[in-house]
Amino acid sequence: MFWTTLDSWIVLAAALAGASCALTGSFLVLRKMSMMGDAISHAVLPGIAIAFILTASRGSGVMFVGAALVGVLTAVLVEVIRKYGNLEQGASMGVVFTVLFAIGLILIEQAARHVDIHPDHVLFGAVEMVPLYTVSVAGLAIPRGVLVLAVVFLINLTVVTVLFKELRLATFDPALATTLGINARAIHYLLMTLVAVTTVAAFEVVGSILVIAMLIVPGATAHLLTRRLLPFLVVSVLTAVLAAGVGHLAAIGIPPHFGYEDVVSAGSIATVLGLCFFTAFILAPEQGILARAWNRVRLQLAIAMQDVLGLLARSEERSRPAAGNLSRSDLRGLDRSPFALRGRTLHLALLLLAARGMVLRENGRYRLTERGNEAAQGLLRTHRLWERFFFDDGQVELGDLHPAADYLEHYTDDRLQADLAGRFAREKTDPRGNRIPGL
Repeated sequence: MFWTTLDSWIVLAAALAGASCALTGSFLVLRKMSMMGDAISHAVLPGIAIAFILTASRGSGVMFVGAALVGVLTAVLVEVIRKYGNLEQGASMGVVFTVLFAIGLILIEQAARHVDIHPDHVLFGAVEMVPLYTVSVAGLAIPRGVLVLAVVFLINLTVVTVLFKELRLATFDPALATTLGINARAIHYLLMTLVAVTTVAAFEVVGSILVIAMLIVPGATAHLLTRRLLPFLVVSVLTAVLAAGVGHLAAIGIPPHFGYEDVVSAGSIATVLGLCFFTAFILAPEQGILARAWNRVRLQLAIAMQDVLGLLARSEERSRPAAGNLSRSDLRGLDRSPFALRGRTLHLALLLLAARGMVLRENGRYRLTERGNEAAQGLLRTHRLWERFFFDDGQVELGDLHPAADYLEHYTDDRLQADLAGRFAREKTDPRGNRIPGL
């Protein structure tokens, strides 16, 4: 594998395309309008063809303007059909982009055969061809695609920087933005214009289909990694730039090991974007599958530990068996025990409680330590306050009090417990006559 100046230009073009798409696409992801990029990227084809038909010019500037105008028109049509056709946004996007895409294909094939952009390049991109078309800037030969994408990136970056507050408010709370004097509708159409211009500039590099990945996947990846807007945008752009470099490197470096010369860089870049997303999907510290699974296990064990404390405390109140000492089989066999079918969970809960000094094991039986009894009394207090609350308000029948209170006792914080205690300060027992600890 040999790295040349041409490879550097290819990566720079792909990185600029990805960064430009990521900046605008992030707001599409946050607005739950991800498929708007799909609609616009498909709908620009008739703009290219119509611009050629009307001007008889094959100049890229003319076709760029035509495609951008149709891109903005797409966003307007989607909104009009959604509003006046009483359709949800996904359906209106489907109607608009399929019709415009079909019209564009017909026009390009039949009426605009001499347009510089080949339909295959529109669909699949031609990032490898970027270094072949250059313009002279201060005596330097710079690929035209790189220059265009650099301008688009600077425009996007400037708009996002200058209107950061307005974009944030209009994205997360359009009603509040309007109340504060920000024209949320104007911000919406400004964003759609940026998406259209970015799509038109990028699809020569990554293609009409693969530009969708550039618009959506970096933002979707960032969404899994952060919940703040500025880091969200930074992560999104960095993901796109990383995918551009790694994707092209993989396109020229991996195939020779399997007997091939290379593969299309645009496809490799999109694949790397997908790998970035699935890596975040699995490993993200808060939203990843592993983190969620671990949090779920921790929550289940925490609830199980509280259930064990509650069972031991109730047994000590009733002084059976053996003055409150219970074996593992006793804990599973008690009336309304949550461990009847959860032997492993009970085993882990007992191990953790013993490690924390909250239960003591003697001859195969378990009893509360002083520390464990203090925690158990707090749980009983919360449980019985909830039973009193539901019973006095007439919301739950006496026989159904335990399941309702058992669920809420695990999610009640100190402040809510204090509010309940203040409400029932004169009550010393629950509806069944059991003492409420601390009252």
